[in-house]
Amino acid sequence: MRGPVALVGAGEFLPVMSAIDADLLAGVGRRRPRVAVLPTASWPDGEEVFLRWAALGVEHFEGLGAEVEVVLVRERPDAADAAHAQAVGEADLIYFSGGKPDYLLRTLEGSAVWAAARAASERGSVIAGCSAGAMVLCSQVARFRTPPHLPFGFEAGLGLVPGVAVIPHYDRFPETLAAVRVAGAPRGTVVLGIDEDTAAIGRDGTWLVRGTGRVTIWRGRRRERLRDGETFRISAQHTER
Repeated sequence: MRGPVALVGAGEFLPVMSAIDADLLAGVGRRRPRVAVLPTASWPDGEEVFLRWAALGVEHFEGLGAEVEVVLVRERPDAADAAHAQAVGEADLIYFSGGKPDYLLRTLEGSAVWAAARAASERGSVIAGCSAGAMVLCSQVARFRTPPHLPFGFEAGLGLVPGVAVIPHYDRFPETLAAVRVAGAPRGTVVLGIDEDTAAIGRDGTWLVRGTGRVTIWRGRRRERLRDGETFRISAQHTER
């Protein structure tokens, strides 16, 4: 049975996410779960930033009782490395942290590391992504410009979450602008606006909202807002990459 997917708006490896991540680990049913942390999306910001996110991931998940391995995928050749793929494939929880979504997508798509993550998911492992990590796991990825940090189009993502696109940090910019961007999503795409320190956790089409903020669900022009503990369903079917 495919494992759950956690889409996080922001806040990876911070204390505010500890209860959520502890529940994800508890769900794998192992006394000491294995976690693979991939800070790949932060690599364009430099080695120091990349290693800082790696260290934060180790500290966070070790504090929750997990055995943690940082998978140092910096560039696309690293994503083809058999040892990296093995580390990902053996993990009970695979975490893609934030940074540049376009870079993360180009590094992972069609790679051995992504194939291992997808196979692990099919066996029941948890796949989690925060911000850029959450975006690329979906069938559509919003393309951003800087400023004003808003999407100006969409492109095909990795497709682990079919029929969905994510806008992270949703509470950080005016929703009137977000609504215009949502209108540009491919027909039939459900757009999830996920606030910071908030996650949408899905399995078999049913999604649970966890965290201090909200998840805003856009189905065309229809908008729904849910808070911690509330659930929703997504049934769209698309092909993974």
